[in-house]
Amino acid sequence: MTAETRTAETRTAEIPSAEPEAASSRVLVNAEAGVRTSAAGTAARRALLAHPALLLTGIVLASLNMRVALASVAPLVGEISDAFGLSAAAGSLVTSVPVLFLGAGALVAPWLGRRFGTERVLFAALLLLAVGILARVLPSVYALYGGGVLVGTSIALLNVLMPGLIKRDFPGRAAAMTSVYTGAMIAGATVAAAAAVPLEKSLGGGWQGSLAFWSLLAVVAALAWLPQVLIARGRTDHGVRAAPAAVARPVSVWRSALAWQVTLFMGLQSLWTYVLIAWMPTIFTDHGMSRSTAGVVFAFNNLIQVAGAFAVPLLAGRMRSQRPLVVLVTTLVAAGYAGLMVAPVEGAWLWSAVLGVGQGGAVGLALTLIVLRAGDAVTAARLSGMAQTVGYLLAAVGPLAAGVLHQATGSWTLPICGVLAVCAAALAVGLLAARDRTV
Repeated sequence: MTAETRTAETRTAEIPSAEPEAASSRVLVNAEAGVRTSAAGTAARRALLAHPALLLTGIVLASLNMRVALASVAPLVGEISDAFGLSAAAGSLVTSVPVLFLGAGALVAPWLGRRFGTERVLFAALLLLAVGILARVLPSVYALYGGGVLVGTSIALLNVLMPGLIKRDFPGRAAAMTSVYTGAMIAGATVAAAAAVPLEKSLGGGWQGSLAFWSLLAVVAALAWLPQVLIARGRTDHGVRAAPAAVARPVSVWRSALAWQVTLFMGLQSLWTYVLIAWMPTIFTDHGMSRSTAGVVFAFNNLIQVAGAFAVPLLAGRMRSQRPLVVLVTTLVAAGYAGLMVAPVEGAWLWSAVLGVGQGGAVGLALTLIVLRAGDAVTAARLSGMAQTVGYLLAAVGPLAAGVLHQATGSWTLPICGVLAVCAAALAVGLLAARDRTV
């Protein structure tokens, strides 16, 4: 591990403790940042780490759920819309509503983590995810959208709390564990996308069974977290704040131009990703591809994202300025979208691969920029909260806007041109965010 990588991890994960009795420990800047560690809390954490296989199992199973409920619905949007008589715009809300609440849920996740503890909130989020998935298959359009609210909120809790838990419990192996959880997340999305149509056929031909199946994965993951909740119940110090003045200077990220540049890059790259999650299989089927093949190509797109998500952050940590990487990932995504517009079926596998590398690289770069552009650990936590909240709220516009434009024109040309404009905007703000300076 390079010195730059260690420095980046330290800046996001650790700051020196302000408590004299904890001089040899670290206070991790995550959802539980600023929570004073008690003797009972320390003992409970040691008990958790005494069972690393159990903890690792819980992390992997929870991570598998972080995109499953989103990826599993994309190949079925057409059938769901037909079942409820939804227009293209209304059908786009099936995927837009969860993304909207990814941003809303990110607002409350840090408070919940501090108040109740990461283990409890993760357990509750997985149960909420199972309920949300099942609600979407009820014979009511209100349940369809209401389930999307629950799905988005629960995934937001997982998104925000999982990195902090890894930094807290595996500070010396944060990079390796981050690879484990991001790999599991992408693997879950890949399997869900590929299995959506085959599950529909094997479970009786209805989209309801295909969607409901994934609630079982959420329940299994919740059961895997239950021992962690029981072990950690001795940690009664949540909600007790440590004095922050001694550890960091106050920085208002909301008033920083650089913070907004990082946030907008996060949001714009999320927007183009969620447009693909919502509509890629439909674009293929509208041009004559079978639904099962479209689902497999979409799954391949999810799988190939691992390459970009792994390589780009490693390269970014070795650069003073990440501008070449901004150009690389935005160009790849733009080229892939242009291919979908010109030859969607003939070049489907190629465009899926190009988009996958660009998507994975872009999200990895966006998360790395949060680390590199923050001047200290507390600022990194604030910048992360800002970028995730605003970014996901911005991303929720993408699927809805693409659906509206498709409905208005009867073609995917104008929606794709809109995403190409998003790529241009992401390039502009990304070049600013990638400069070697800090908030």
